[in-house]
Amino acid sequence: MKKVWEKIVEGVLTCSGFITSIAILLIVVFLFTEALGLFNNKVIEEGYVLAVNKANPVQELSAAQIKNVFDEEITNWKEVGGIDAEIKVFRLEDITSYFSEEELGAEYEKAGECIGKVVADYPGIIAFVPSRFIEKDFPGHLLKDENISFSEVFAGKEWFPTATPAPQFGFVPLIMGTLWVSFFAILIALPFGLSVSVYMSEVASHRTRGFLKPVIELLSGIPSVVYGFFGLIVIVPLIQKVFHLPVGETGLAGSIVLAIMALPTIITVSEDAMRNCPRAMREASLALGATHWQTIYKVVIPFSVSGITSGIVLGIGRAIGETMAVLMVTGNAAVIPTTILEPLRTIPATIAAELGEAPAGGAHYQALFLLGVVLFFITLLINFSVEYISSKAGRGTGRK
Repeated sequence: MKKVWEKIVEGVLTCSGFITSIAILLIVVFLFTEALGLFNNKVIEEGYVLAVNKANPVQELSAAQIKNVFDEEITNWKEVGGIDAEIKVFRLEDITSYFSEEELGAEYEKAGECIGKVVADYPGIIAFVPSRFIEKDFPGHLLKDENISFSEVFAGKEWFPTATPAPQFGFVPLIMGTLWVSFFAILIALPFGLSVSVYMSEVASHRTRGFLKPVIELLSGIPSVVYGFFGLIVIVPLIQKVFHLPVGETGLAGSIVLAIMALPTIITVSEDAMRNCPRAMREASLALGATHWQTIYKVVIPFSVSGITSGIVLGIGRAIGETMAVLMVTGNAAVIPTTILEPLRTIPATIAAELGEAPAGGAHYQALFLLGVVLFFITLLINFSVEYISSKAGRGTGRK
């Protein structure tokens, strides 16, 4: 009977592991499938075209150029390789300024003919109109509408997914914001975390350790929104006052909040790793004449480097993947940061803020999934890097 139960338990554990692996694989496949669909979308908004005068030699515009044209930052066709003529922007809602309701028809049945007349009459015009209004004998020509390219996404410097006629899906500001905040968060958290873990493991009395350890572990259970409120009420006004800034919602505020959130993980894992250092190694070091502090940084820390790096990885993972707290204190501005005292936006905050508003299956929706893929690879790269450094450090310690 005992063997039967062992077989049943073994089968249940095997099935659980298999199902878990399959579920993870399906999640990854779904993420990549949705994300890569972005590159099957056209630059110009679906269902619309850009039309220009027949005499205009321009055949194609990039998404950034289209945005600049419609934002009136580019005002002459000569700036984009065309004729020396002022650019005249035309949208469908402008048609009532050119034609009466009778000329257009009660249900806009003559709108296609009217749009053709406008395009033919103005050499510098660029018309953003629904494709259904372009007739076979249209007197102008349509700009080429290519698929969204990798370079426009991964080298793009603007994130404006609701822009018309060409949404901007530049990832650079979001990737930079994520790395910027995470780097400074770990820069702040790491020395404090290691210092506290060394104190708790090697210096503090049993009573002090018994009090501090539950308190620190309790901090990791506090919801991130509470940390966000704390940052918004305490840290943001403090930064604004100290640095004389117009607003306190900056990358520095996000870094400090993330550092506070990462500290319990770093401290707990590192302290446990140091306490697992064999007593015999400590005593041997002291017997050879090393001081207490020499034993700590020459014996205990090198022996515990694997556990310490695990704590660092977990801390970095929390910093990079955090959503709500960062969303509340960083200003949420999708711009490339030049200093830590500027508002910025991270990848997780962008996904959390915009996924509910993005039409399912659309380019914006798929771009958010692609951001998830980027975040996945950033985390994977950090894990591999730390594992490599840890293994090298471990081999180096072994040789010594």
